[in-house]
Amino acid sequence: MKLKVNGSEVEVTSEADTPLLWVLRDELQLVGTKYGCGIAQCGACTVHMDGRAIRSCVTPVAAAENREIQTIEGQAGEQGLSAVQRAWLETDVAQCGYCQSGQIMAASALLAENPRPNDAEIDAAMSGNICRCGTYPRIRKAVHLAAKWMSEERGA
Repeated sequence: MKLKVNGSEVEVTSEADTPLLWVLRDELQLVGTKYGCGIAQCGACTVHMDGRAIRSCVTPVAAAENREIQTIEGQAGEQGLSAVQRAWLETDVAQCGYCQSGQIMAASALLAENPRPNDAEIDAAMSGNICRCGTYPRIRKAVHLAAKWMSEERGA
């Protein structure tokens, strides 16, 4: 099976029903995407498929064939860290950090669809991503900061 992951075409040998999470972690060694619950409830495994946030723990790899997959490793570009990643560091979001790749992926998908979300929109978009450390206020602050920076980068 051929996948396009973080802009590169790769061939994988996993069975079609293998969760995408395990293909990313075990076969492609992209371990930034985390296993949390295995039932799509915590968000630690969030990646983008064709620009939309999905839960890779319940997505069979066959569903990813011929689709654009982006993991946390693909967030940084030629210019360095993405605005969302920089905002996460600037606002010191992470405590234990385990959920943060999924949080960043969810926030990036939100900002791609809604470049200027309000608090309620951020809370709604991020509600499926659980942070056991309770960094939700810092996550919201980081999303606002990333939105500001992205707007400045676009010249808006």
